[in-house]
Amino acid sequence: MKLVKPKKGLGQHFLTDLTIAQEIAGTLSAYKHIPVLEIGPGMGVLTQYLLADGHDLSVVEIDLESVDYLEQNFPQLDGRIIADDFLKMDLNKLFPDQQFCVIGNYPYNISSQIFFKVLDFKDKIPCCSGMIQKEVGERITTGPGSRKYGILSVLLQAWFDLEYLFTVSETVFNPPPKVKSAVIRMTRNSRTSLGCDEKLFKAVVKTSFNQRRKTLRNSMKPLLGKDCEDYALPIFNLRPEQLSVEQFIDLTLITDKHLRATGQTSLPQEVICRTADAIDL
Repeated sequence: MKLVKPKKGLGQHFLTDLTIAQEIAGTLSAYKHIPVLEIGPGMGVLTQYLLADGHDLSVVEIDLESVDYLEQNFPQLDGRIIADDFLKMDLNKLFPDQQFCVIGNYPYNISSQIFFKVLDFKDKIPCCSGMIQKEVGERITTGPGSRKYGILSVLLQAWFDLEYLFTVSETVFNPPPKVKSAVIRMTRNSRTSLGCDEKLFKAVVKTSFNQRRKTLRNSMKPLLGKDCEDYALPIFNLRPEQLSVEQFIDLTLITDKHLRATGQTSLPQEVICRTADAIDL
């Protein structure tokens, strides 16, 4: 059967280096006891090693040409090739009563949305690994104090231990992307609760980074107003990129106290609109 033609609209860059594919598959070597979902298998360069390693594997692929290729070349995946958009899937139906891992050579244009969805199922996903754009890999694995630190860095690090494993050259893809890639791994940490309202925590993180170059005294005004008494606290002298996860939890508790004191029972509509689709990494 002829090879699948990479489609620019789907952000497809097929990995051609088998050694790297094998190394990526190896990032889940400690999780052979639970199912694995591979996102965007393409022509199965990673799939073949996941199967060889004995994983209980299912794959989800939006490209119907790739689905046809996989069906013809991977008969061992019979009934486990899902022709769907991962971002729209109900993962509770696929894995109703069990944990599962996520892996893939993720399309650059939707990697952040994929990780937001992983966050939605964080209690079911003990490990998520794979390849993403190098810049995104650096952003989500960096800590406070860096200009690369952002919304997704905080939200992911609240629930996962993140590792930047290695860099991948653009020359090992067809077609070659214009940027280097990174292989990362996220392992669920031991946190069971933030100790604050999780929805408000997300709103606080996203609101603060909407004006990331300003101090929190300015960036938090959509939530706290212009004259909040708590602005006298030292934390409001900081910029969002300077705050650890624990400090963001403290900021959420301060915000919650203020909202309750002022009789606000829900987030301001302005904040809901600004944060609903925030993708600033």
